[in-house]
Amino acid sequence: MTNKLKDKLIKSIRSKRINIFFMFLLLSFVILILTKLSKTYTNTIAFEVVEMNVPETDVIINDSTPILNISLKTKGFNFLKFYFNKPKIGLDFSENITKTNEMYVWNNHTAFSNIIAQFDKDVEIVNLNPDTLWFKYDENDIKKVPIVLNADVNFKLGYDILNSFKLSPDSVKLVGPKSVLSEIHNIETDTLQLNQVFSNIESAVQLKLSVNNEEIEYTPKEVLVSANVEKFTEGKLKVPIQVVNVPDSIKIKYFPKTVTVSYYTSLTNFKSVKSENFIVECDFSEVDNNQSYLLPKIVKKPEGVRNLKVNLKQIEFIITE
Repeated sequence: MTNKLKDKLIKSIRSKRINIFFMFLLLSFVILILTKLSKTYTNTIAFEVVEMNVPETDVIINDSTPILNISLKTKGFNFLKFYFNKPKIGLDFSENITKTNEMYVWNNHTAFSNIIAQFDKDVEIVNLNPDTLWFKYDENDIKKVPIVLNADVNFKLGYDILNSFKLSPDSVKLVGPKSVLSEIHNIETDTLQLNQVFSNIESAVQLKLSVNNEEIEYTPKEVLVSANVEKFTEGKLKVPIQVVNVPDSIKIKYFPKTVTVSYYTSLTNFKSVKSENFIVECDFSEVDNNQSYLLPKIVKKPEGVRNLKVNLKQIEFIITE
């Protein structure tokens, strides 16, 4: 029993000695770090340039983010924040900057005080590199372009869209550089995907906005797509043929005198579709030499019908005089 107590006591002492050793080691390390950080150093840091107070009529169109290398002299503590956060420096476009026909020109000799004002008093600016920065710019413009719908819509058998898809709004307002807007003629939507549709459509769809043109503002950024969907059926009607552009010097006979026109329309519109709503013509001026047939074409149709077909592709004729 005595030996066990003795062993526990020895282990406890040794453990405390180890803990005290590591505590002093850690304390020494902390003191060393604090000593290092309290010293003054000179270091060059790359700052990302942020354009400030750019006139509303202009937009900066640099190909890449400008960088200003600033050599700073200060205590080590002040350098810590630059390593934990991406350093940025603001350039004020409302003062101490020169504007040409194509460029804004920033020079550190005229805008040095503006840079100094963005640092603490115990930070000394030793050097700025480069001493001049150029910023391409363009005038802002406003333009409206139509929206183009991308749709992959499948309807249930016997159903179809009544007229066409309606977009609300049907155009996008763009605000950005004239040189960029001149290349944009329309804006497409993401693909509207619907399957086995048998009722009216009303769905919001996002626009495809270019992530490479961050200087452009889009209004809106989505569009409401709507459409009336109805039950559809097929219809057939006999329509008389009209032959046009026959010279006065000749007479012709043709056969048959009528053709069957098949069409596709909604049930609500089916009864209103009549034979007299169609005109089928054959143009005699399109007949080649030694050709003995005419080509029938539908030149007039009623609203609300689609998928038109004529049952005959050729109409035989003979010249009688």
